[in-house]
Amino acid sequence: MSDGSDRTPVTDGYVVPIAGLMALLFAVMAGLTAPRAFSGEPTEALLPIGFAVGSLAALRLSQRHAAASADGSDDEAA
Repeated sequence: MSDGSDRTPVTDGYVVPIAGLMALLFAVMAGLTAPRAFSGEPTEALLPIGFAVGSLAALRLSQRHAAASADGSDDEAA
């Protein structure tokens, strides 16, 4: 349901920075757990790999939302 105004939602500008911070956080956690993967059992490598996948997923989310926001603002400007 829309009230007919052209205002953007309040949360529109927060998704990209938060997703970027989450990507950074997951990358740091992957780096911190990497020595365990190299010195331990092969099953201990799953934790840093999981953090790396989470980092890439958050980065991809950030890029997709930034591109969608840019496309939406181009359409509104025209």
